[in-house]
Amino acid sequence: MSARVVVVGSFNVDHVWTVADLPRPGETLSGHYHTGPGGKGFNQATAVARAGAAASFVCALGDDLGGQLARALAVADDIDLHDLPSEAPTGTAGIYVDESGRNSIVIGPGANADLSAEFVATQADLIASANVLLAQLESPLPAIEAAFAAARAASVYTVLNPAPADAAIPASLLALADVITPNETEFCAQLEQHAGERVDARSVGSMDDAALHALCRRLLPHGTVVVTLGAAGCFVSHAETVLRGDAREHYRVPAARVRPVDTTGAGDAFNGALAASWTRRPVQAFADHLHYANRYAALSTERAGAAAAMPHDAEVRARFG
Repeated sequence: MSARVVVVGSFNVDHVWTVADLPRPGETLSGHYHTGPGGKGFNQATAVARAGAAASFVCALGDDLGGQLARALAVADDIDLHDLPSEAPTGTAGIYVDESGRNSIVIGPGANADLSAEFVATQADLIASANVLLAQLESPLPAIEAAFAAARAASVYTVLNPAPADAAIPASLLALADVITPNETEFCAQLEQHAGERVDARSVGSMDDAALHALCRRLLPHGTVVVTLGAAGCFVSHAETVLRGDAREHYRVPAARVRPVDTTGAGDAFNGALAASWTRRPVQAFADHLHYANRYAALSTERAGAAAAMPHDAEVRARFG
């Protein structure tokens, strides 16, 4: 079997404005504009492919220039594309990036909203052929849950990136996830929804490790939680019975030092690289995959764009060893 990751998710055409400061309500700014491919699903599929694993991408695309772009880019990166044709336009995103690399994003789902559980069910054999299934939440929840159910039935590892933060994830989907990878805001949103615990997202990075581990266990009792912390790296919490080759139940992995230009796709870079590394080297400790994912994501922030900013495995190893 090839080392394969199946990604289920979104494709967007990104419209990006680089400005000195993010716009405030009622404010008009002048900035530099460019456009390119994005969408959390496609960003992650691109990262998987460039990190050295075989990538398959399940999505919905419109019959328009955006759909043509997605198909051409999939060929260029050798991504195995499985798309549901939609009468809606291909998804779009408006992105503002300030001079510090921070961003604000508005999504227009378009065709992404048409990805159905029924179409995903036709991809069951593809999902069963994978080592890891990776998904986010810019696509309809029934489609994502159908993919996770198919993966669980085939004993395929599942990684859920619970983004965006306002997604109302059902408990049934969390129960199908082996690993979840929220950032601080997403972690706090899901913690409140599923455990009734209110935590300030700004406090997560500085929280005592034991206390943060306890919160992770409340959110996902039987799996692994990886809380991404931006420039501070990530925090890892395993269930006691599922250490995934690690020596400890919880620990932190520091971020790599870089000079960020654009952080737009950093979370997607992390998720794609984590899934690819886990797929390529399944017997290695989980911590090794996280070190690689941190370095991969860090390097991606030194380039503008989302999918286009994803580095190749050789570039990561040349930079960090």
